Amino acid sequence: MPKPRASVYQRYLPSVNPDPEYSGSAYWFITHSGKLLVTEASEQADIPQLESPDQLAAAPIRTLYLGLFAGTPCFAAEVPSDMPEPAGMAFHPLRTLYDVLDEDVFHLAGRALQLLAWDETHQFCGKCGAATVLSGAEHARVCPACGQVSYPRIAPAVITAILKDGQILLAHAPHFQNNMYGLIAGFVEPGETLEDCVQREISEEVGIKVKNITYFGSQQWPFPHSLMVGFLAEYESGEIAVDGVELDHAAWFTPDKLPNIPPHVSIARKIIDWYVEQYS
Repeated sequence: MPKPRASVYQRYLPSVNPDPEYSGSAYWFITHSGKLLVTEASEQADIPQLESPDQLAAAPIRTLYLGLFAGTPCFAAEVPSDMPEPAGMAFHPLRTLYDVLDEDVFHLAGRALQLLAWDETHQFCGKCGAATVLSGAEHARVCPACGQVSYPRIAPAVITAILKDGQILLAHAPHFQNNMYGLIAGFVEPGETLEDCVQREISEEVGIKVKNITYFGSQQWPFPHSLMVGFLAEYESGEIAVDGVELDHAAWFTPDKLPNIPPHVSIARKIIDWYVEQYS
């Protein structure tokens, strides 16, 4: 199995309330329309460090405190979509920044986008309809009328490499671009364990059974609020029969004859790269 990367929490200390005595610059994760504002210098990019978004003539729609990264305060802010790009900066979709930003910063940016998306969609209570307020103790919105508490949503999904005699099963979905093939994946349903979900998704989408399901790793997937949980599984029985809805083709591949596969940003690619290293 691959060596897990160091946890972002070695450098990041989450919090809800900033230090009122702090007066220096902070990291500002400024977003709109799912895009993140970054500074640009050659092929490098970083998060703007500002005392306030006022320095960019930005008027945030909403602002959330994230905590400390390497000792520096971090804020997430959503701005109007018509905000002009400041000189030397640009808005980019988060997916495009994976190999450009520091990996821990990328994951923190994902946290920022997820929290802002949650805050936007929970301004009113889902139970009684009253306006909610931010909790001062945790990332939550509280209804002052009925007491309902709404936390950031996380939707777990499994993604699995199925192995058989040194081959890997890869599948193509109708919406995949550039004839890309990937792994079998799907969202966990109520009442399921992660392993149950692996079995069900594989049975539904390609009609086979697997055994010896083992954990590979996980990846936050802030598009907008998923957690991808990766597994390896051994083929047990059955013939490939795609469902014709989620997938339109699936086949067994060897390490030296892979089709177009997902980009490095995804856990799917990390699993496939591990497979290639192990079986080449």
